[in-house]
Amino acid sequence: MPKIFLNYDQQIEKLKNEKNLRIDDVEYAKETLRQTGYYALIGGYKDILKNPTTKKYKDGTRFEDIVELYYFDESLRQLFLRYLIKVENELKSQVSYYFTEKNGENQKEYLDIRNYNYIGKRNQRDIDKLIKILEGYIKKSTDYHYINHAKKKHGNVPLWVLTNALTFGNISKMYMLLPQDIQIKVSKNYRCINERQMVSILTVMVKFRNVCAHGERLFTYRTADSIPDLPMHVKLNIPQKGTQYVNGKNDLFSVVIALKYLLSDEWYKEFVKELKKLIDKYLNKHDSIEEQELYTKMGFPVSWRKITRYRKC
Repeated sequence: MPKIFLNYDQQIEKLKNEKNLRIDDVEYAKETLRQTGYYALIGGYKDILKNPTTKKYKDGTRFEDIVELYYFDESLRQLFLRYLIKVENELKSQVSYYFTEKNGENQKEYLDIRNYNYIGKRNQRDIDKLIKILEGYIKKSTDYHYINHAKKKHGNVPLWVLTNALTFGNISKMYMLLPQDIQIKVSKNYRCINERQMVSILTVMVKFRNVCAHGERLFTYRTADSIPDLPMHVKLNIPQKGTQYVNGKNDLFSVVIALKYLLSDEWYKEFVKELKKLIDKYLNKHDSIEEQELYTKMGFPVSWRKITRYRKC
């Protein structure tokens, strides 16, 4: 049956009478729905607060419980995005450095298919697509003043200038398509992972970065791709189902593990400290969700708080 339009009063009546949701302050609920939207708020954060048998909210669940979960997820997005951007910026620096070291600073070099791993039809399509994106920045009108300055003054946009405008997806794809010798040089800046593992990690990181940037629900997000099995999976004694780890492969905890390998030790300790504080603040304020239930939704193992105790390798 197709969904029908409901005004704010009708949305509230549906939540109260059909979904068993407690709404004490109707005006607050209406204003919140106006600001966030029914689908983003209710559709995005209902599952964890519902009775799986009746499909209605658990008895006593308040509208404010959903709102607080929404804001908790928003805070998670802000936290993860801040540190994913650090990874993104460092990757841009490393890729531009080693590519230019090998091929020179002329823009024609990163527009030359011969400077990529041009093997196989899929690689060919991906490289052609990447080069078109790079060409778009330097051959068309742009809002990036530093690119315009380089074009006007020097007639050339070096890669270290261009990378500032590239997305995490762009620079990650570039890394994946570079020859192995450059990939290895970049990956050696990150202890305990090789270039193949780096490719797998970046594939997952880009997707989580986009979720954070686009304001989508983060805490339950899962990707179709997975990060590789890493020493941290073993050290945290993460349970397995068959040969597959239950946590830390394609869930939010996979990002926590990946950041262990991609951030400096100082930055990582600060990240985990902030993450613990954020989760504890939410759990201490709300009794509508059990700690273990929240961890299960997020993909966090019971042992996750110990992660800063272990070395990467």
